[in-house]
Amino acid sequence: MSEESTAVTHPFLDLAPLSAAHFASIEDRVAGLLSTEQDVVIMQGEALLPLEGAIRATAGPGTTALNVITGPYGQTFGDWLRDCGATVIDLAVPFHTAVTAEQIREAFAEHPSIDFVSLVHAEAATGNTNPVAEIGEVVREHGALFYLDAVASIGAEPVLPDTWGVDLCVIGAQKAMGGPAGVSAVSVSERAWARMAANPAAPRRSYLSLLDWKQRWVDGGRKALLHAPAQLEMLALEACVERIESEGLGAVMDRHTSAAAATRAGALALGGGLEPYVYAASDAAPVATTLRVPAGADASALVAKALAADPVLPLVAGGGALAQEMIRVNHYGPDATRGVVHSSLAGLGAALAESGFPVDLEAARRAVAQVWD
Repeated sequence: MSEESTAVTHPFLDLAPLSAAHFASIEDRVAGLLSTEQDVVIMQGEALLPLEGAIRATAGPGTTALNVITGPYGQTFGDWLRDCGATVIDLAVPFHTAVTAEQIREAFAEHPSIDFVSLVHAEAATGNTNPVAEIGEVVREHGALFYLDAVASIGAEPVLPDTWGVDLCVIGAQKAMGGPAGVSAVSVSERAWARMAANPAAPRRSYLSLLDWKQRWVDGGRKALLHAPAQLEMLALEACVERIESEGLGAVMDRHTSAAAATRAGALALGGGLEPYVYAASDAAPVATTLRVPAGADASALVAKALAADPVLPLVAGGGALAQEMIRVNHYGPDATRGVVHSSLAGLGAALAESGFPVDLEAARRAVAQVWD
């Protein structure tokens, strides 16, 4: 054996360091997806990092927050807000529907001290989407800070923080964008930066700190990064954005809209007692479709049967208490295609038939084709 060892090389490992200029250029392209003039900060972690960081930076004991709950993430935001010392008013609606601008208006009328509104745009876990444009008008009328989780909606439907008056808009690439989960981004308005600067409890010298990024990155002209970037994830994010730019953001969103409509129509035509979990199509998110299983069926068992036959199907059972009654079809990113929708419905149909429920696979195929064409 030679005394000299040969270094093992790999294209993922032997990369030139990511420069600050390259990092900034990726931020600019992400800002383009949001059509925003606000500062956009790419944070080096999954979207929970900026989601929590933005709340802790802007909320405190003097904050009265209206926290809209249309799914599990809304519940999490309320927990963070209370942990910051904020007074929290929860506005919870059934998970099979969406909140309305009128409900937001009524909450302001009942609680005029509200100065912070937290909302999830699309709840992939429950399959609903909220009318952010209309809600934004109400929030602006009352001068409250508007915080939006658009992690699941970006790439599947329009996300326009400037037009909608969103002060903190958090996105992640792992769903409809078809990109990496290890980096995320937040657009920050001048009002939000001012709220952070005035908040003595805002994290500083912390991985959660947005103010550190403001002072050392944004205000410094984006010349020097705070710490070593997550290089592979940043390059994957850049490739993801390039793919969206090549296809066209509008075309990407159209794919998701078609996938959602076709899945809904196909599930109804399939029969077997399968129904859309979100009652109104207008409330259903393009990123994923949730389905309610028939009485006597178990969602987790049906998904297990479908995946046993085809392990790559984008099917999961609902989380927590919904595990027995809900199935989610994650037709997002590269899975927002007609072929994936057909395969998902065929897998569910076979699982239902094996469990003794009558289904019509041909009717489901026709329904998908009719919607997509």
